[in-house]
Amino acid sequence: MENLDQIYLWIINNGMIFLEAILFLIVGFWIVKIVVRQITKILGKRKVDASIVSFLRSFLSVGLKIMIIVSVMGMVGIEMTSFIAILGAAGLAVGLAFQGTLSNFASGIMILLFKPYKVGDVIEAQGYLGSVSEIQIFNTILKTPDNKVIIIPNGSLANGSMTNYTNQQTRRVDWKFGVAYGTDYKKVRGIIMDLLNADPRILKDPEIFIGLGEMADSSINIVVRVWTKTEDYWGVHFDMNERIYETFNNEGIEIPFPQMDVHIKNQGNQQ
Repeated sequence: MENLDQIYLWIINNGMIFLEAILFLIVGFWIVKIVVRQITKILGKRKVDASIVSFLRSFLSVGLKIMIIVSVMGMVGIEMTSFIAILGAAGLAVGLAFQGTLSNFASGIMILLFKPYKVGDVIEAQGYLGSVSEIQIFNTILKTPDNKVIIIPNGSLANGSMTNYTNQQTRRVDWKFGVAYGTDYKKVRGIIMDLLNADPRILKDPEIFIGLGEMADSSINIVVRVWTKTEDYWGVHFDMNERIYETFNNEGIEIPFPQMDVHIKNQGNQQ
């Protein structure tokens, strides 16, 4: 009976504190929900990148809720000094164990803020070429042209070299066409220019460049450079290869292959 009386007295003395703590927790979580929602709306109106908004919403929600939980623990009489010390020591141990993961986390934040690439960009990094499918907190997901999924840690992307093929609105398309020695260069140049001018995807500014690049061992090589919209790059590249080949064949323009002439000199029998 004495134990029951003690429990009863403890409930009477501390029940109100627990009720206040529970009420504080419920109201606090509700306020956090409203604050996060309003911040999300503000960021959306300012047209902040969706990836950044998603990350900040999650990070802010978790951070504020942790602060409320810690406050509630203090309200019910839990000694916070020792608890924070234990939490700090545990955080240090976890930090040392997950250095790579934390580095990827920090790199993910840097990528979201400075945007060296975004979802939909075609990039080449760490030996892989693909379209950015998703930017996560720790990793970036690429999809290769043959539909493979590549997962690259953000730390490697933030600290390594990377080529972004779609960052700019235009790209230059380069070709090198070889024709046989003795071919009328002006005629070949005119044919190529007509084919390029006939393609509406090729931009007129900067202007088309055609020049005799080199006189190689088996051919004279003509260098062609044009500018096009980034999304038209591969279409222009492959279509023009096909048209040049067909037109050269129809016009009788020889496309040579590497060859070597061997001359044998018969000196006769010597005594």
